Amino acid sequence: MANKERRRRIVLLLIIALIPLFFVVQQLFANPPAPVIDNPVIIINSDEPLAITELEKLPIREPASKSGYSRDEFGNGWAKWNKCDTRQRILGRDLTEIVYDSDGCTVLTGVLNDPYTGEIINFTRGVGTSSAVQIDHIVALANAWITGAQNLDKATRTQLANDDLELLAVEGRANMQKGAADASVWLPPNKTFRCQYVARQIAVKVKYALWVVQAEYEAMKNVLSTCPAQTLPAP
Repeated sequence: MANKERRRRIVLLLIIALIPLFFVVQQLFANPPAPVIDNPVIIINSDEPLAITELEKLPIREPASKSGYSRDEFGNGWAKWNKCDTRQRILGRDLTEIVYDSDGCTVLTGVLNDPYTGEIINFTRGVGTSSAVQIDHIVALANAWITGAQNLDKATRTQLANDDLELLAVEGRANMQKGAADASVWLPPNKTFRCQYVARQIAVKVKYALWVVQAEYEAMKNVLSTCPAQTLPAP
């Protein structure tokens, strides 16, 4: 009897000892530990080169003389493409909620999310309203003239002035404030667009073999220091 009682006590002690282990196992199965996953490596894969790299390749020179410059050196106004001039084509590209005229080309109304100011502009075509949205030459034509465009033939200068890469629909007052300034004198008030703006100027200068002046180079480099991964837009 004594041996039987001792075995019972041993079994009881074992059961008591195993109860906590049972609850631990139960918890593990109910809430399995999260798998360990290595931090993924994010690879930026772009077919376009870095803006800062291309800036370093641009020649830095003194500005050429502005002598001989006129808007006509870059063609007589906007070129026409399938009966639709460049202004209408860029409005059609950059505006949303567009209503076209019966010609399927002329933009009558639309909405511009202005890259220069960050404002939303409701555009209406008309004598007193069309100027609210203007088409800006990213590299002002006068600036292009003194940084190498005067060495291009007129056909190439006309191409430059009508190149999609060189053009943006923007708020009219901002465009007028910019005038012929380079990046050392004027940058978009909308700071979130400055990296793209400078990258686009560099892309135009690369495409048309233009140069930068020292102050312009320094201003561009300063902007791109805030966004070293900024690439050029497609040409």
